[in-house]
Amino acid sequence: MTPCKNTKYLFITGGVVSALGKGVASAAIGVLLKARGLKVTMLKLDPYINIDPGTMSPYQHGEVFVTNDGAETDLDLGHYERFIEVDMSRKNNATTGQIYYTVITKERHGDYLGNTVQVIPHITDEIKSRILDVARDNGVYDVVITEVGGTVGDIESLPFLETIRQFRLEAGVENCINIHLTLVPYIGAAGELKTKPTQHSVMKLREIGIQPDILLCRVDGHLSLDLRKKIGLFCNVPAECVIEARDVSSIYEIPLIFEEQGLGAILEQRLQLQRGEPGARRVDLDAWRQLVDKIKGPRHTVNIAMCGKYVGLKDSYKSIVEAFVHAGVANDAHVELHWIDTEKVEQSGIPESFNSMHGMVVCPGFGSRGVEGKIKMIQACRERKMPFLGICLGLQCAVIEFARHVCGLPGANSTEFDEQTPTPVIDRMETQVNIKQMGGTMRLGAYRCEVKPGSRAQQAYQTGTVLERHRHRWEVNNRYLPQLIEHGLQVSGVNPETKLVEIMELADHPWFVGVQFHPELRSRALHPHPLFRDFVAAALQFAGK
Repeated sequence: MTPCKNTKYLFITGGVVSALGKGVASAAIGVLLKARGLKVTMLKLDPYINIDPGTMSPYQHGEVFVTNDGAETDLDLGHYERFIEVDMSRKNNATTGQIYYTVITKERHGDYLGNTVQVIPHITDEIKSRILDVARDNGVYDVVITEVGGTVGDIESLPFLETIRQFRLEAGVENCINIHLTLVPYIGAAGELKTKPTQHSVMKLREIGIQPDILLCRVDGHLSLDLRKKIGLFCNVPAECVIEARDVSSIYEIPLIFEEQGLGAILEQRLQLQRGEPGARRVDLDAWRQLVDKIKGPRHTVNIAMCGKYVGLKDSYKSIVEAFVHAGVANDAHVELHWIDTEKVEQSGIPESFNSMHGMVVCPGFGSRGVEGKIKMIQACRERKMPFLGICLGLQCAVIEFARHVCGLPGANSTEFDEQTPTPVIDRMETQVNIKQMGGTMRLGAYRCEVKPGSRAQQAYQTGTVLERHRHRWEVNNRYLPQLIEHGLQVSGVNPETKLVEIMELADHPWFVGVQFHPELRSRALHPHPLFRDFVAAALQFAGK
């Protein structure tokens, strides 16, 4: 388990409170390094004991981000992919549950025969191996950025932090850098920013044996030079290495803010990343600056209804939200999202605000709660000829609505919601029937889809075959396809191996598309997903813009 030669390692920790934005900050640092021509990958270490977030409620953990190889991972991997445009895999997310499961499996197999299995060295060695596996994946990376979930002081995080301490000794201080994200709160009664939370957070980190090299200070406003010097003095960090991580209107500004403060140059110097004469290599952030300019100054605004049952936590749909930012840039528009709780639609009907919408998305989800509300919203959208995008469960609800109100099948439903439905237009996949274990057993990861020529989907993709990511157990029941097609439903995308419906459209509608996969997972800041891009374009047309 020797660290890769010529690979540099960045470790990012957080303190004081959670939700400071370590994932976005880590991804932004990745952008700065990529802009310097370096090959970068990332790793998220999550301290929870679950094997992965796949069985958690979105209210517990937010969105589950699915990789090409079918791993259910932390939503921060979505930030990594959107920012640095490198596809993540199951190697890029490790949880306490995975680490302990692997070590216990080895112990039962006899790999540690004769030894007492302990946190040090067995657990920490397993964590090190995950870091090194990522470094060697798809060749050797120049830089591996590792984010540690949770906050300093959490019991769950201690094995990961101990691993970082050991790793620096083994890889060499010239090859490792510790970055700590902390909070500098503004106390209104005192009228000033307070540095004590940061001081105590760093103190706790140093007690563990880790001295941060750089501090990212989450702050509402600006840090004066005097405050930077004060933080640096008490935290044993040079003042120039105390970097503002200030609140911004768009997360895509963060790489530029870090670059303006010299963070990229500090990393380059500290890790000896220069190639040739210092400053000879151009830092290419032009595309990023153009992206931020377009986000800040769009010509148009379009209103999109977001229909789901987890709208109380917007992180449940994080990738969809960001995909609309990217699609808005492609259409020179600001996409204003209006959240509609479909459980409330079931109780109170369609909200008045729906009349001012220019397009509607039905979000993914599981279970029957809020489904009838989604079906009501889809019917209204279809009859109004408003642009529609249904994602995963959104496609299934669209098929149910169409079967009930167009095909004359009033009992149409999914066996997920009604096992005794007489008309199961949506049914459990054959490969899912006998599965008892919940975690990691759905149809997960990237599958091929053959796109029908001349369809809305083909116009968007401009190709005949695409690869998209899935996360579902139920599918369109092919037994009912003849009836559905006879009444105007078009199957515009099919998986060539299983013949499962991947994309459906409506023949007599300007833009009505449902997809069984999750296109939002493949949208990138600089390369918006074609379906989101064209959906926003259709919504602008509906709005008369």
